[in-house]
Amino acid sequence: MQFLWKWIDDLVGKGLEISEIIELLFFASVRFVPLALPISILLASVMTFGALGEKSELIAMKSAGMSLRRIMNPLIVFVFFVSICSFMFSNYVMPIANLKSGSLLYSIQKQKPALNIKAGVFYNGIEGYSIKVEEKSDDGQTLKNIIIYNHTNKNGNDNIIIAKSGSMKLSKDERFLNFKLLDGYSYLQEKEKRGKHKTPHRTTKFKEDIILFDLSAFDFRRTSAELYKGHYAMLNNQQLSNAIDSLNSKLSQRTELINKNVLEKYNFAGFNQTNTEFTATKSTSKNLQNAKIYDYTLNKLRAIKSIVSSNKDDIEYRNYIIRKHKIEWHRKIALAIACIILFLIGAPLGTIIRKGGFGMPVMVSVFFFVFYHVINITGEKAAKESTLTPSEGMWLANFVFLPIAIFLIYKTSRNITLSNIGRYTNPISKLFIKQ
Repeated sequence: MQFLWKWIDDLVGKGLEISEIIELLFFASVRFVPLALPISILLASVMTFGALGEKSELIAMKSAGMSLRRIMNPLIVFVFFVSICSFMFSNYVMPIANLKSGSLLYSIQKQKPALNIKAGVFYNGIEGYSIKVEEKSDDGQTLKNIIIYNHTNKNGNDNIIIAKSGSMKLSKDERFLNFKLLDGYSYLQEKEKRGKHKTPHRTTKFKEDIILFDLSAFDFRRTSAELYKGHYAMLNNQQLSNAIDSLNSKLSQRTELINKNVLEKYNFAGFNQTNTEFTATKSTSKNLQNAKIYDYTLNKLRAIKSIVSSNKDDIEYRNYIIRKHKIEWHRKIALAIACIILFLIGAPLGTIIRKGGFGMPVMVSVFFFVFYHVINITGEKAAKESTLTPSEGMWLANFVFLPIAIFLIYKTSRNITLSNIGRYTNPISKLFIKQ
C-alpha cells in the first residue's frame, strides 16, 4: 500500500495490463522481505513461547531440568539459518528485484506520454517540444486552446503553433502521437539575412493540420535497466565494496586537484617587494601602490572563495554518495542480525506474557518492532546527514535492542518475573478477549 500511494500518480491512466501491475507489485513486495523477516520472527517467537507458557509446558520442561537457554537452542539454530537466508536474499535477490522494479517503473513513467499531458501545464516529455492545452475533455483526447513550441532547431521559440481545438491519439503500434489541430496559426521565425536589420517571420493560417510525434525514444523496456546497474540499491556487498573503493579514490583525486588549484595556482608567492607591478616609482605614490596591492589581494581572495564554494558542493555530494553505498552495505547485515536479536527478545517475552494466539503477542510484537523501526529510520537519517557514521547509524537499533534481549533472557533464565507486568497486560488482553 505504501508503494501504491507513492507511485499512484505515475500508474493511473497509463493503460497498463494486469500482468504489468502484478509484476510491478511483485517486485515491490520482494523489496520488503528483509524488513518483514525480523517482525515475523519476533511475532512467531512470542506466540510460540507464550502458548507454551499458557499451557504450562514450559513449567513441565523446566521441572525436568531443562533451562530456558537449552529450550531455545534448537530455535536459535533455526533463526541463525533464517538470518543467513535473509542476508543472502538481501545480497543476491534484492539487487535483481530492485533493478527489475526500477527499470519497469521507469518504463511505465515514460510509456504513452500522451496520457501525461495535463490541462494548464506545459508538458516537456517529448524531446524538442513544449505542449500546453487549456482544456482537456474526460475522454482524454479532445483538446482546446493548444500551444506547441517546436525547439528541435535549438533556436529558441522560433516555431510556434496555436490552435483553438484539436484531438490527440496514439497510433495502433503506439510509436507515434497523432495531433489533429483545427482552426489555428503557425508562426515561423526565419534566420536573419545579411544586410537586414529585421528578422523575417512567416505566419500560416490553417483549418486543419496534423502533427506526428515520434515516440520510439520512449521505448525503454530493453535499455532502461542499463540506467540503474550502477545504483547502490542494485549492487551486492562485494560490488558495493568495490564501488566504495572507486568512489573514495575519485574523491581523493578530486580533493588533491582542488588543493593544487588553491595552493599553487592561486598562491601569493609572486607577491613581494620586487614585483614590478607593485614597486613604487618616482611617478607612483605610496598610497597608489597600497591601493593596487589591496585590489590584487582582494581579487585573489575572491577567486579562492569562488573556487572553494563551487567545489564544496561537489565534494559534499561525493561524500553523500559514498555514505549511501556504505549505508546499503551495512543495512543487509544489520537486518539479518536483527532476526536473531528480535528472537532473543521474543522468546523471553513469550514466557513472561504466557499468552498464545494473535492477541497479546501481536500487540507486544508490533510495539517492539515499531520501536525498532523508528530507531532504525532515525539512525539511517543521521547517517545520511553525516551526524553518525554509516556503521553507527545502521547498527543503532541493534545496539539498543541487544541489552534489552540480554536483560530479558537473564530475568527469565533465573525465574525472576518483571514486577507487576500483569497489571499492564491483563487489561489489554481483556480487550482482545471481548472482541
